[in-house]
Amino acid sequence: MGGTNEGSPSAVQHDLTDPSKAITVTEDSFVCLSNMQPVRGFFVGNLLGKLDDTLAIAKQPEGRSYPPGTIVQLVPSEAMVKHHQGWNPQTNDWEFFELKVSEEGTKIKVRGTTQVVNKFGGNCFECHQKAQPQWDLICEEDHGCDPLPIPDFLIRWTQEGDPRCD
Repeated sequence: MGGTNEGSPSAVQHDLTDPSKAITVTEDSFVCLSNMQPVRGFFVGNLLGKLDDTLAIAKQPEGRSYPPGTIVQLVPSEAMVKHHQGWNPQTNDWEFFELKVSEEGTKIKVRGTTQVVNKFGGNCFECHQKAQPQWDLICEEDHGCDPLPIPDFLIRWTQEGDPRCD
C-alpha cells in the first residue's frame, strides 16, 4: 500500500515499500498542468530537477524506465510519481495519487501503490500493470492497457479546465 491510503489490514500486509528509497511528495508537488511539459496528450515533470531525463524517456519510441522524481498526469485529479529503484518492486517504484484540485491548490485525497482507486472506481495499479514492460506502467493506446472509458475530447476539456491555472 504505502503512503496514507487507509485500507484493510490485508492491504498493509502487502506493503512492499522501502521508505529509504522514497521521494518526498507533498501537495505542493502537484501544479497546474500547463506548468508541466506536454507529451502526446499527458503531462510530465520531475521533482528532482531531472526534467530533461524524464522528457527523453517520455519521447522514447521504444519505451524505457522513467527516472526517479518523474510525475505523470493525464488529468488534474490523478497522478503517478516515480520513486527510487527498490521503493516498491511490485509497482516498478510508482506511487499513485488521487487529488482534489481547486483554485486554492491541490489536496492529496489518496496515495499508495496497489490499493488506490480513482473517483470512477478504477484501481490505478490494476489498469497500469497491463502496460507492456518497456512502457514502465505508462498507458497509451498501443501500450497494452485497457482503453479509457472517457473520450479524448473530455480528457482535453478536463485538462484545459484545471482550476489551479491562472
